[in-house]
Formats: sequence, structure tokens, C-alpha cells
Amino acid sequence: MSILSIEHVSKLFGDRMVLDDVSCGIEKGEKIGIVGVNGAGKSTFLGIAAGYCEPDEGQVIRQSNLRVAGLSQNPVFPEETSVLSCVTGREAGDDWNFEAEAKRILNRLGFTDYGERIGHLSGGQKKRVALARTLVQPADVLALDEPTNHLDNEMVIWLEDYLTQYRGIVIMVTHDRYFLDRVSNRILEIDHGKLYSYRANYSGFLEEKARRQEMELATERKRQSVMRMELEWARRGCRARSTKQRARLDRLEALKNSAAPVQEQAVEMGSVGTRMGRKTVEFSHVTKSYGDRTLISDFSYIVLKSQRLGIIGPNGCGKSTLLHILMGRAVPDRGTVEIGDTIRMGYFAQETEDMDDDRRVIDYIRDVAEYIQTKEGQISASQMLERFLFSPDMQYTPVTRLSGGEKRRLYLLKVLMGAPNVLVLDEPTNDLDIPTLTILEDYLDAFPGIVIAVSHDRYFLDTVVDRIFAFGENGVLEQYEGGYTEYLKAYRLRHPGEEKPVLPEKKKEKAPQPRAHQKKLRFSYKEEQEYETIDEDIAALEEKLEELERQVGLAASDFVRLNQLMAEQAQTRTVLEEKMERWIYLNELAEQIEAQKR
Repeated sequence: MSILSIEHVSKLFGDRMVLDDVSCGIEKGEKIGIVGVNGAGKSTFLGIAAGYCEPDEGQVIRQSNLRVAGLSQNPVFPEETSVLSCVTGREAGDDWNFEAEAKRILNRLGFTDYGERIGHLSGGQKKRVALARTLVQPADVLALDEPTNHLDNEMVIWLEDYLTQYRGIVIMVTHDRYFLDRVSNRILEIDHGKLYSYRANYSGFLEEKARRQEMELATERKRQSVMRMELEWARRGCRARSTKQRARLDRLEALKNSAAPVQEQAVEMGSVGTRMGRKTVEFSHVTKSYGDRTLISDFSYIVLKSQRLGIIGPNGCGKSTLLHILMGRAVPDRGTVEIGDTIRMGYFAQETEDMDDDRRVIDYIRDVAEYIQTKEGQISASQMLERFLFSPDMQYTPVTRLSGGEKRRLYLLKVLMGAPNVLVLDEPTNDLDIPTLTILEDYLDAFPGIVIAVSHDRYFLDTVVDRIFAFGENGVLEQYEGGYTEYLKAYRLRHPGEEKPVLPEKKKEKAPQPRAHQKKLRFSYKEEQEYETIDEDIAALEEKLEELERQVGLAASDFVRLNQLMAEQAQTRTVLEEKMERWIYLNELAEQIEAQKR
């Protein structure tokens, strides 16, 4: 039985239909992940399901007295309120048990000073306060928009455990693939305004989506083949006055007007970079403290060409500070950072820089460069925007009309348009959709320069980096080879007896099978004879059906004869359908044979 039903909901933003007549039921115990490209309508769907946003059409039916607690992407609090008051929604001491639970969750999310004012917190800290407020509320449904943003790895794994054991319904938008894999038992995908449901976690969703797309493509191939056959028949000439022939012409028109499956777009990134000289980036005895707290202690390292470094550690340990020192935005107390003369930095900050909302998208990119040199040759700013899924119409719209994820993608493009040979990435996976993340990971794999990334995304770290620096006690950076999974194993060996969260094991990939020898395609003798005569066979069957239809009309008063004719009509129609299926197969085989000859 559905606890919450979404029925024929549509939502329009400007001239873009983000939700087009979507329906689904949500049942008790479901942990639902919503996926789709940036701007597809994930947050809109979440808001409609939670009751924070009204649809243009359709309705949402909720069970009576259903309690919903929501987490938005950009929470807002009164600046002078304390952390604890924001979480509990009341003054301290009103309910001791409730307050104790609030403090327990705040501790898990890295807060110990419950009286600190909200105005003193960073954007990431405010998001964690909002998450604590959502989790502590008595609720039947949790609606979470990007709950893992601004959480370190241990917090994310704690949240996974919390939501897995949660007895109510969870509906979440997140791009953390390990998180989706472990928590969700159903995936809802929003694609071009339509909603697709998969009863699976993220790994199962990928498999089921691949099967769905294969079926759609097979159906489209069949539609194209039938349409070719009908067009060939129409070219041979038809008796337009015949009822049967008019019906067939109507079917041909319907086939022409049928919509083909929408091909999924993906961000295309040509490798962009500038030549790098011998000297790269050298940290020498870098130390940085704030008050009596040492964030970075005597760090020395020479970054090698084409190296991929991941920097991890709990929130507030000094990861972003290290990047700020590298970029010259902060000065170390001791030590130096030397940058080679040929080094060109590209800095993708944790918070998207302030954008002029009234400025057009294309002008925002042209501020960096009008043209850029890639492996494919010189590409204009407009062409690069199209590669990043900004259509020509979108390019001339103001930035204010973009979603948060689309702004993040635009900001990433601006960084790459500078043709850097060192990419410095501070939480690059925040607010980027999964397709964009996948392409970014592929891009970084082929990027000829250096990558230095601070990230809490375990999947990203496993995919991209080949060495990890982990912040330890007193600002000491420990070095580990490999990605995040290898780091965890090595950490346990280096620090026996210490508690460290366990990452869910990745599924083992099947070893690639040796490619079988490709058999040369050709018609058998019987198939060749059949191919020569099948058009005439189909035409004869259609004429027979037309004659039977005429005889049925004449035999309306003779029930015995009428039954015989209708049985023969049904049998002939079955044979015709089998012949049409056979026609499709033989014509596709003929096309493959012809292509093989070329």
C-alpha cells in the first residue's frame, strides 16, 4: 500500500518541462535515490513529494497525519541563533531527551560547541546543522537534497548506517555512488521530463537501465524496418480507394510520427592543457597554525608530472588551507611553495564563485577565452558550451535561470577554458550530476598534467587518484599509495587497533572474454530464395485479407460461413505478421552483408 502517491504531475520552469505527467507510488520501508542530469528536475520532484513545492498539474496524495522532514540544498537560519536551538527549534532545557539526541547527532557531524552562533559558521557547517535538524525531527518520511555534501568520509559512513536502519521512508537526491549503492533499495531516474523506476540499488539500476535502453533501441530498429517496408509498398503503388489500403497508409503515417527514444546526452570534454616544464610544484617544510592549533606541520613534497594526489581528512583539519597556500591565497607560517615557470593553475573551488546572475552564459565563458586549443583543433566558447550540454538557446539566457548543478558545471568549464596544466580541485563532486562526474573522471584519466584533489567522494578517489595524503594528528600528513580503498587497508596495518569505518566492497568486474572470431555474414540458399519472393508473398497475403474482409461483409446472415471466414481471416493475419517479422530479419541481414562488402 502506497504511503505517498504522485499522480500525473507536471511542472514547467520557463519554457522547459522538467516533469511531464509523471506518476509513482512510494511504499513503507523504501529508501529511494533520485538520479538524473543537473537541471533534470530532481530537487523539484523531491520538493513536490515532500510538499514544499506545488505541481502545475496533477496531485500528491499523502497518508493522513504523514510527517515529513526535509533537507534543502541551501538552508537558511537566523544569524544570531545558536547551533543547538537551530537543531531543536526550541530553547535549551525544554526537553532533556530530545536535546540529548540532538547533541548526539551534532557530535557525529563534528559539532561540540552547541552554543556557537550560526552567523560564525561556514556554508558547509550550516548544511550539517540543517542535516542534524532534519534527522532529529520525528518523521515518517525524510526528504534529503544532497545530504552527503560537506560531510567527511567517516560522517558519510555513519549517515549510511543511520539511514539503513531508519524505519521510515527515505527519499534523497545524491551523487555519491557508494552511498546510493549501500542505502537505496529503489532508484527513480528523471530523464527528459519522464520518470523511470528501478527496484534496485545503484549497481542494479545501472544494469536495469542498460537493459531498458537496449529494448528501446531494439524497438526503434524494428519501427524503422517496418517503416522501410511500408514505404517500399507505398512506392510500388497502392489502391487508395480501398479501405484496407487507406488503413495501411494511416499506419505508415503513424510510424513516421512515432517518437524515437531520446538519446542520452553526455558531457564531452576534449583534453585541454598547456605544456609543462621540468619544475612542477615543490612544498618545502610548510607549516601553518591558527591560534594554538597546528593545521599543517612541516610538510615537504615534490609533485611529479602527471601525478594524481588525493587529500583527505576530517572537516576543519586544514585540507582547503593547504590548497589556499598552494594557490597563493594564504601564506604559510614557515616553509615555502615553489611553482615552476611553465605551471598554469586551474582552481575549482569548493564554493562556486559569485556569478553575475544577469550575465549571459556565453559571456561568462568568453571572459576567459573566445577560443581554446584541444586535441581536435581550435574550438570556440560556444562549441565548448555545447559539449557541456548548454544548448545554443541556453547560452544566451542569463545565469540566474540555471539550476545549482548547472552553475557548478558552468564553473567547471570556466576553469578548464583557462587551459591549466595543474588542476586543483576542492570538493569537485559537490552538486555535479553522476553523468558529468563519470565524464570528469574519464577526462582526468586522460589529462596530461597534475591533479591535486580534496574530496570526500570515495568513488571519485578510487577512480582518479594514485596517491593519498591523509591528515593525522597535529597537522602531520601521512602518505598512502593508491585510492581510497587501498588507503583504508594500509591505514589499518599502520594503525592497528584503531577504529576505522569499513567501505562497502566494490563488485568484482568480470574478466574480459577473448573476442570470438567474427563469422562472415551471408544468406543461406533458402534465405536467398525467400528474400527474392517475400515482397510478393506479403502482397498476396494482404490481397487475400482484403478479399476475406469483403466476403465477411457479404456473409453477415450466414453464421456458419461467417465463422469460417473469420477463422481464416485470423489465420491469414497471423501468417502476415510472421512474414513481416521475417521481412525485417532478412532486410537487416541484407544490409549487414552489404556493409560487410564495403
